[in-house]
Amino acid sequence: MATSAKDTGVTRRNLLIGGGAGVGLLVAWSLWPRVYPPNLRAAEGETLFNAFLKIATDGRVIVAVPQSELGQGVYTSLPQILADELGADWRNVAVEPAPIGPLYANTFLAGDAPEDTIPSAWRSVAHWATGEHDGRAALMLTGGSTSVRAFEAPLREAGAAARALLSMAAAERWDADWETLDAQDGFVVNGPQRIGFGELAEAAAGMELPDHPPVRGGTQNRLAGQPLPRLDLPSKVDGSARFAADVRLSDMVYASVRRGPYGGGPLIRIDVDAAEAVPGVIALFENPWWVGAVASNWWAANRAVEAMKPAFGAPESPTSGESIDAALTTALETGEGKRVFGRGDMAAAYAAGPIYRARYSAGVAPNAPLETLSATARITGDRLEVWAPVQAPALARAAAARAAGLPEAHVTIYPMLVGGGYGRKLETAAIEQAVMMTAKVKRPVQLTWSRIEETMQDGFRPPALATVSATLGEGGRVTGWQTRIAAPGTVSQVTARLAGKGGAEGEADRAMADGAVPPYDIPAVAIDLLPADIGLRTGLTRGAAHGYTAFFTESFIDELSRQAGVEPLSFRMQMLGGNTRLAQCLSTAAALGGWDGGGAGSRLGLAAHSAFGSHIALLVEAEFDALRRIRVSRAVAAVDCGRVVNPTILAQLIEGGILHGIAVATGRAIEFEGGLPAARGPSDLALPRLADSPEVTVEIIASQEPPGGATELGVPPVAPAIANALFASTGRRLRSLPLGARP
Repeated sequence: MATSAKDTGVTRRNLLIGGGAGVGLLVAWSLWPRVYPPNLRAAEGETLFNAFLKIATDGRVIVAVPQSELGQGVYTSLPQILADELGADWRNVAVEPAPIGPLYANTFLAGDAPEDTIPSAWRSVAHWATGEHDGRAALMLTGGSTSVRAFEAPLREAGAAARALLSMAAAERWDADWETLDAQDGFVVNGPQRIGFGELAEAAAGMELPDHPPVRGGTQNRLAGQPLPRLDLPSKVDGSARFAADVRLSDMVYASVRRGPYGGGPLIRIDVDAAEAVPGVIALFENPWWVGAVASNWWAANRAVEAMKPAFGAPESPTSGESIDAALTTALETGEGKRVFGRGDMAAAYAAGPIYRARYSAGVAPNAPLETLSATARITGDRLEVWAPVQAPALARAAAARAAGLPEAHVTIYPMLVGGGYGRKLETAAIEQAVMMTAKVKRPVQLTWSRIEETMQDGFRPPALATVSATLGEGGRVTGWQTRIAAPGTVSQVTARLAGKGGAEGEADRAMADGAVPPYDIPAVAIDLLPADIGLRTGLTRGAAHGYTAFFTESFIDELSRQAGVEPLSFRMQMLGGNTRLAQCLSTAAALGGWDGGGAGSRLGLAAHSAFGSHIALLVEAEFDALRRIRVSRAVAAVDCGRVVNPTILAQLIEGGILHGIAVATGRAIEFEGGLPAARGPSDLALPRLADSPEVTVEIIASQEPPGGATELGVPPVAPAIANALFASTGRRLRSLPLGARP
């Protein structure tokens, strides 16, 4: 008897829904129950096949995506994996966010992957989330360039299982052997015979899943590796895509907020009369650490917040550029340090020859996402609904429940499209504030942080100060290498904020040294981390610590090549040893970019980096323009990210990362006044404009290695490549980020 769309009493199919038909879905069975009830819902005319797939009677293939769409393309790349294995017609593929549930856990972050391929910050957040919430659903995390790596196997197995069931249903009609059938373009085919998925769906879902659903072979009629159009693009172009600020509810009001400086005291006073005089104001909010206003429109709410002129207690030691520099310098010069990586005999290496040293620094860097923190909340009886851009929906639900004083089971999170953030949308402050406001005014509240608030309260990439030293042996090869990095703790801050405990600065964690191990065959290497208390709110950003550790490493490699008298490309190539993938990236980027040796006046710089299970080499052409501003005119990247799902999306991610890296490397240094950044918006950060963007070329190197991460890969090599190009052009070595406007 056929199983209806609402029926979940499937026998063998529960294996796929609850744990997986292969290695990719068997993770953590010793820690979690083997079978979970599916909570993906099927609408009228849809048939539920497994936790990731529904097929409608009209032939639509609906894929549930467990990762947030931040602009990185997961609403296309992840469905493309399943659709390829299923044999679907891409024109009939649709996507929806997966509900919160243990089946959608990003276990890759929690320990399934090699340690050096996952940013330590995200791994630490994942470990904290499972310990804090004691549930696998808390591992629904989007970050660390892990989406394809985490879900390629589950999605491929889900597609294979559904294709097997559809083939079995068709075989019954044709009296054929189902294992001889194929699927393509949304049909099960048997020579000239064809039956559409929609016609077979209900009968197929009621069948017994075979022990080993076959995975597709061959290269014909495949979707994987094709530059398929993005599923989210049409709606973003015509404006129908809904972000958090697009939510409209009956009787909804609008809100704005303002917080005090990090490390400061509670609220001292506000001007209530001035705020209430703003037309449209409905209610004002006073809390120890933030104030807010609700009005009939957002502009009135924001004007009321400004009219309040809230005064908070000043920090005992307000953050300033000088105080940050002093804290980092003290830590670097007097701290003991913690060795986070060691290889070989450092003492012997350093005793063999002269030691070369340099000091590098990286300033505070902003997230500056296009979309500020925002959330819409509605309470109906004892039920709470929240619409928000989230990277961790289960953690967002926990924060909302905590703010409302409700059980998590009474809270529904609607994940919206995310307008950028790469770590910023892990934060839940706006959700908590919106929930508290809606509870008070008894109406749905849409809170949108102003651009000023977003800029001042950003979760900045932490600053760092480092000394890098090395010895050179025969032929100019590096024989010993040590990097000592002073940086503050970030993971403890982020997890404390997620737990609703404020987020006081904690001790430095090894995440602050991610990417510091050189990707070269150096016999003796030591990486030491020294904690520094800088009195600043920090958070997770695109590229994270790789954004400065690659700058330290690749700039110093360039310095050493000059010291050894070896051309920079050859200097790198001779030390790559078994890292043939990075070697191919370097040679490819150099050839495509017209590498000229990087001699005096060349304006070309090279840098390379291995991270997130991927490899990249970057050649840039850069110089100072007539106004003494840094101008990057060309960027040529060669990347090896293993198997590629969608080459167009991959190229876009690398291009975006390169432009992000240019903004961080050449933007304006952030100054602080009274514990708050002086910047009030993007214009104060001197970010590059579209007219300033260079010509970017991305060469994707074919590979059959497992997929690697790409979203953050383009960021790390940018700053050192620019610095190396400027050295070639001017003869002056720039060792601080941002690189500044003058040589």
